[in-house]
Parts: sequence; C-alpha cells; structure tokens
Amino acid sequence: MNDRRTRLERARLYLVCDVIEGDFVARTLRGGVDIVQLRAKHRPDQEIITAGRRYARLCHEHEALMIVNDRPDLVEAIDADGVHIGQDDASVDEARRLVGRERLIGLSTHTPEQIDGSNDVDVDYIGVGPVHETPTKPGRPAVGLTLVRYASQHAKRPFFAIGGVQLANANELARAGGTRIAVVRALTEVQEPEAMARALRQALDAPRQSEAGLGAT
Repeated sequence: MNDRRTRLERARLYLVCDVIEGDFVARTLRGGVDIVQLRAKHRPDQEIITAGRRYARLCHEHEALMIVNDRPDLVEAIDADGVHIGQDDASVDEARRLVGRERLIGLSTHTPEQIDGSNDVDVDYIGVGPVHETPTKPGRPAVGLTLVRYASQHAKRPFFAIGGVQLANANELARAGGTRIAVVRALTEVQEPEAMARALRQALDAPRQSEAGLGAT
C-alpha cells in the first residue's frame, strides 16, 4: 500500500470546494480536514491548475490528500493525489490510464447497484449520496441513511457520505456506518472553518468513543 492509500484509509473528513482565495483551505486543514477536493466545473484550465497547485502544496504540508474533480487530464500538472469522477464523467478505465497506478480515483455512487458495481472496478474510494437534499446537487433526490447503511455493509472500498452533511447530522451518520464524511457548505459557509472542522471530527469520533467506553465497563 503506497502512502496515498495509507492516508486514504486514515481519512475521515473530506472537503469539497471551488477556488477560494485567502487562508480558508489552510484553516480547514489545521482543523482536521484529511482530503481537499477542488471542484471547479466551469473555470478555465489554467485557473484550475493554478488553484490546484496552491491547494496541493497546502495539503502536502499538512500530510493531507488533494483531489481534483472530473479532470484526470490535469492531475499531473497540478501534482494532485488523484481525481474524483461521477457516473457520467470519464470512465474509470480512462481515468486510470491518465492518472497512473500510484494516484487515487474516487467515484460517486447513488444507488445500491452503483455501490456494488464499484467493488468490481479500479477505484480507491467512493462517495455515497446525496444523503440529504442539497443545492450543490440540484435535481438529485436524497438517498437518506438507508444507502449509507447499505454501503457500510457492502462497499469494499472506503466510502464518504456526502450531501447536506452538517454538524447537526454528522453523529447520526456515524452511527449509521458513515464514519467518513464529505462536506461543502458545512465548512465553506461558516465564519470559523477551523473550529467547525474540529467539531465535525469530534462528532464522527463520538460513537466510537461511546462504544469503547461501554466495552470497558
């Protein structure tokens, strides 16, 4: 297992965001974000590369992973750790050809069939959602905790629950088996992203700590 996959196994908190100037990304990394995905769907290639290189430097300084959305062709130029693709984006085989064996590939899944299918293709992790309705995925129905529970039982890769994930429901997700989460607005729309990242990590850890405490009695 290479270092990227070791870090992926440890990862719990995954930030998805567009190009954001200033120290926002650094603050989230200090708060405990393990993976940052640059999702810049409608920006020119050079802007994606410039922002991606900045994100990659910050992530690597914090021993975190940097992923680029839907652009396997830009991964090497950015020095990203991998790419995340959707069901309708580049094929897994094409993405693997472009990023190579050492880098990571993530795949979005929205149904039990897609989760099962991800077990048979060359991806390193999957996203499961949207758990709740979210404006970042307009028109896509929420899958709820049922799919999270399905993934916890059937997914053979690490999975991140995504879609409307906030501090208020992170603990509930963890109890349903969603012990890794991906967030957008939970960090991009708060005044103190570093403190919020820490709070999200604590919410994910609470069920495990509770179970450990019960086991010790």
